[in-house]
Amino acid sequence: MNFPFIGQRCQAISFHYHRTRIERSSGISLNRNSYRSFPRLVLLISLLLAALGLADKSVAEKSVANKPKLQLATVYHAGLDIHHYWVSEKLDGVRGYWDGRQLLTRQGYPIDAPDWFTEALPEQPLDGELWMARGQFDALSGLVRRSHIEGQPDALDDWRRVKFMLFDLPQFPGTFSQRLAQLHDLVGKVDRQWIQVIEQRRVVSDSALMTWLDTLVAEGGEGLMLHHEDALYHQGRSHQLLKLKLWQDAEAKVIGHQPGKGKYVGMLGALLVETPTGVRFKLGSGFSDLQRQHPPKIGSIVTYKYTGVSAKGVPRFASFMRLRQP
Repeated sequence: MNFPFIGQRCQAISFHYHRTRIERSSGISLNRNSYRSFPRLVLLISLLLAALGLADKSVAEKSVANKPKLQLATVYHAGLDIHHYWVSEKLDGVRGYWDGRQLLTRQGYPIDAPDWFTEALPEQPLDGELWMARGQFDALSGLVRRSHIEGQPDALDDWRRVKFMLFDLPQFPGTFSQRLAQLHDLVGKVDRQWIQVIEQRRVVSDSALMTWLDTLVAEGGEGLMLHHEDALYHQGRSHQLLKLKLWQDAEAKVIGHQPGKGKYVGMLGALLVETPTGVRFKLGSGFSDLQRQHPPKIGSIVTYKYTGVSAKGVPRFASFMRLRQP
């Protein structure tokens, strides 16, 4: 049953009430026509916010669609026949995947490298690491996040310091030894000093391997990679591609910030993080003062290093390493 008169009366009372509140608070006098324009304004703002949300979703979906199916390493274990492995330095850089047309991050986001940096690359997938030098990860990460648009000539200059260090051919059907030979041939034809193959060596014994690791870490290196000579390129975790460090590393999501004390008052004291298995713990070391002033955002993914875990599964001596690339 409809009561049109009552409905009109209620609208009139509502308009009078809201107009009185707005006029008292703002000093602006409103008539019924201006009041009626409010819903339109609200609708416009809602549509704009929805469009921005859809844009963010579109970017995320695009990254998932472009995410390369990379080969990932597992942790080194003793007892290997070391003679069957190629060994290289584990570079502290940003994973770069060339799909034949563009450079992508590990998560599938485009890397906005200058045209001159990629113009000589072949129309076939390449797997490698963008790298500046030992200890330059933060500078490289910042560069990869920036666009080389007009007005940022410093970004173009900084790319002169970057090398694309190749270590595999994802779609070549041969063994790793065969792929390595093919990579050297390809890089020779490309003939650009910033496009190189990561040096691979043979190691004669486990003791020689550990001596190399100790020397490398003392010089500021991160660790070693071991690749079985007969391995095919395998998408996902491979037990024939191993990483060897003096510590382990893993990733966790930032779920909170704890304020600093003493000399860190007004800055970050520690990150509260959660592992993919639900283990929560604090990361309070490994940060520079700049990182403490501008800590990783809640929801971001960070990499940390540690040495073993407790009986409850909490990483021991955990220390922040870096913010994961998008």
